[in-house]
Amino acid sequence: MAELNNENINEEAIIIELTDEDGVSTEFEYLDTIGLDGEEYVVLIENTEEADGVIILKIESVDDESENYIGIDDEETVQKVYEIFKKNHKDDFEFTD
Repeated sequence: MAELNNENINEEAIIIELTDEDGVSTEFEYLDTIGLDGEEYVVLIENTEEADGVIILKIESVDDESENYIGIDDEETVQKVYEIFKKNHKDDFEFTD
C-alpha cells in the first residue's frame, strides 16, 4: 500500500486498541470509515511515530454495541477503499504513491 506522510495527524486523535488472534494488542489511530458496495471499512494507522501506511479493515457488526474488524483478502476492494480515502482526505494528508 502507498505510504502516508502522517505529520498532519490530529493531536486529538481517536485511538483504538485491537487484539489479533494471537492475543497481541496494538494501538491504532482511527482515520475514517468508508462505505463501499453496501459494506463499511475502517481506515487506521498504527499509533507510532514510524507508521507510514494505512490499514484498511472490513467492519462486521456483532450487535448494537460491538463490531469486529476483519482483514480483507480482495486487493481490488482494498484499493477502491484507499482511493476513496485519498480523495476524501487530499487536503489532510500528503500521500506518496
